Parts: sequence; structure tokens; C-alpha cells
Amino acid sequence: METRYETILEEDLDSQRAQAVLKDAGAIIKRGGLVAFPTETVYGLGADALQEEACRKIYEAKGRPSDNPLIVHIGKWEDIYPITRELPEQAKVLADAFWPGPLTMILKKSDLVPMRTTGGLDTVAVRMPSHKVARDFILQSGGYIAAPSANRSGRPSPTLARYVQEDMDGRIEMIIDGGQVGIGLESTIVDLTEGNPVILRPGYITREMLEEVLGNVDVDKTILDGNSKQAPKAPGMKYRHYAPKADLTIVAGEEDKVVATINARTKEAQREGKKVGIISTDHTRKRYVGDSVKNAGSRENEETIARELFRILREFDDENVDVIYSESFDENGIGQAIMNRLLKAAGHHIEYI
Repeated sequence: METRYETILEEDLDSQRAQAVLKDAGAIIKRGGLVAFPTETVYGLGADALQEEACRKIYEAKGRPSDNPLIVHIGKWEDIYPITRELPEQAKVLADAFWPGPLTMILKKSDLVPMRTTGGLDTVAVRMPSHKVARDFILQSGGYIAAPSANRSGRPSPTLARYVQEDMDGRIEMIIDGGQVGIGLESTIVDLTEGNPVILRPGYITREMLEEVLGNVDVDKTILDGNSKQAPKAPGMKYRHYAPKADLTIVAGEEDKVVATINARTKEAQREGKKVGIISTDHTRKRYVGDSVKNAGSRENEETIARELFRILREFDDENVDVIYSESFDENGIGQAIMNRLLKAAGHHIEYI
């Protein structure tokens, strides 16, 4: 299969060329094909959420386990009604506060949504992205796009279209390049099907932000725990995700001890002939001795770290590093989302010093 590659930036969305490309992309979706597209979080791999065979192709292209649910993306609020069996008041409150945006809600599904889309569950994950190209593409495609991240299963999610191309070239019909994404981590997922809202995957929309509009919100205990055996109610809960090719270890503790430990481990690995990558911050970058030291951003503004994390992991793959060491991050606010992704990328290999 030859993969068509097109660039559409948000500022060019109204151009005749952009609209013609999106019309073609919508036609691919309607006939059961796959299109990768930009969102504000990461790039998504889209298919018609209501076509069971089209959703099967997503699992095949990604090498994704069949019990890992897909998120259904919609372009306008009223499209939520046909795919849900009941819509709690909490969903409307959250939509008013955070949609369009990086928030996914778990709701009871209607019979319109195939079990293939939901990983065999009677619930459906729904979100409305804020990226204008994404929303226009969804509407051109019929209104319901099932879309996980556009990478091979288990690899770091793509925040640039070139990484989509690296994983998906020849596997899908089209890639829409919208430039670098704005957030860099997948959407927050909150379950509204069992009474009190529960965060199943942390993201840019934090627990504190949710509680401002909903009151008490619980956090699923498996978010920072690698030992859960439960079936995944949301993408990413059960399986190792976001993993670079190199072994990744997180080192947690007081800053000076973390720096000293990572430098000692780095020198040891280098003596063994291994190439070492290090994930640092603004404050510590110059203190490390690795072969490739990446500055993830500022601890005072952890949104910068969220935006850079997956790109850094992909760059380490490009550089063929053998071992990666990373500092740990705050487990509150968006730091919880960063640590959730890092722990999954490391197979929950974290050392406390």
C-alpha cells in the first residue's frame, strides 16, 4: 500500500487545497480505510468508529491487543447522543468546561457502536478534540472517528508526523501532517459510568481541574502501579506503552543524589561499550555526562516536559542509544500524567535513592 502524505496547518485550513485534501481523507474513512491526523494531544490513527472491519484494521496496523479500547472522536456535541445509552449530567458539565479539548469521557455505549471499537466493553470512550484540522476531518468523515495514537503498539506516541510515517508508512492510506502537536500527552480519561467520577488515565486536564467543576474525583489505583490484572476500561491501562527501544530506568530522590547516581550508572554503562541517553531538566542538564543529554523542560512549568517527553524518547531511538536514565517528576497535577507515561515506558522500573 502506498501512503499519501499531505500537510495541512491550522492556519491554512480554509484554503481550497486543504479542504480538497480533507474531503479525500473523509472519503478514505467512509470506505473503511485508515488516515493519521493531528490533534492537540498526539497524532491519531483514524477509522470509521461505526464500521467494525475498519476498526479491525486499526488493531492490525498498530499491532494492538484486541481488548484495548479505542476512543471515539466527535466533531460536535450533538453527535454524542446516538453513540451513548445514557448521558449523565456530569458529562454535560465536563463538556461545558473542557470540550473541545484533551478530555475523554467513558460512558455507557449504544448499540450503534460495535464491540470491536470498545474492546468488547459495554462502555464507549468519547472525546472532542480542539485541533481545528482534526475536527474538520472528523466532520468530513461522517462524524465518528475511532483513533488511538498513530504509532506501532507499545512505542512512544508520535508528536510529529515524521514519526507517524516511520511507524505507519505502507500500512495506511494517508497521513495528514499538521506540524508539532501542542500538548504532547494523550487526553485525560475519566470514567462516568460507576457513580463517582474516576480518572483512568491522567493528562493535561488534571484531577484538580476536574474537581473544580465536579467536586470529588477519584484516581484509579493502577495509574502509577504496574501490577494490575484488571481488564482495561481505557486505552493504555493494561499494557506496556510508550517504550523506546533502549532500556529506560527512572531514578527518584533528592536532586544531588539523583544526578550522582545517574552519572555513576552512565559511566558504568559506557565502560561496557553502551551509549547512554539521559532525560534532564533546565536546572540539571549541564550536570550530566551522558552521550546524549536531553532537556525535557522546566520543573516550574511541567507542561513543557509533557510536550517534549515523547519526542525525546523517539530521538533516543533515532540515535540508537542502548540505555536511558530519567529523573522522576512530581506526581501531582500534570506531573502525574508525565510519571504515568514514563513508568509505562520504563516497564515500571524505578529506583528510589
